Amino acid sequence: EVDPVLGPEMRATGEVMGMAENFGLAYYKAEEASGFPLPTSGNVLISVSRRERKYLLPIAKGIAELGFKIYATEGTSAFLTENGIANTCVKKLLEGRPNIGDMIKNKQLNLIFNTPIGREGKTSDSYIRMMAIQNKIPYMTTIAAANATVQGIRADLQNSGMQPKSLQEYHSK
Repeated sequence: EVDPVLGPEMRATGEVMGMAENFGLAYYKAEEASGFPLPTSGNVLISVSRRERKYLLPIAKGIAELGFKIYATEGTSAFLTENGIANTCVKKLLEGRPNIGDMIKNKQLNLIFNTPIGREGKTSDSYIRMMAIQNKIPYMTTIAAANATVQGIRADLQNSGMQPKSLQEYHSK
């Protein structure tokens, strides 16, 4: 199995595309076409590297405003708490139980934002991503993808009942 973390080299063998009036809805449609539709409610796990936390606040606030319950690993949890974002701290894979792996296996997570943390977390991060794939849980490995996910979920909730459009309808605008 291939570890699906985004990187400079591409190893994917397929592509999907979503078209819509705005980026968020197009992203939502593309994720749906990929076979991993974005949830519009539920629980999200957030675990990001220290260097990326400064970009996390609008994403965490956005996902909380959409009604998601946030679970976070220790460092991320402390950062979110310091910034007034409600969350529940969860253990990493090697920190005891119950942990992230248990939550995935027990279908307690609907979405995962997990940026690679470096050498010390490489194996754990890879295992989390593989478990997410096996359990059909959408996961994002970059801050940009997490941000797009929040935009996509928000756009879908605001545009429920959307109708399909032909390419000509998009092209005429």
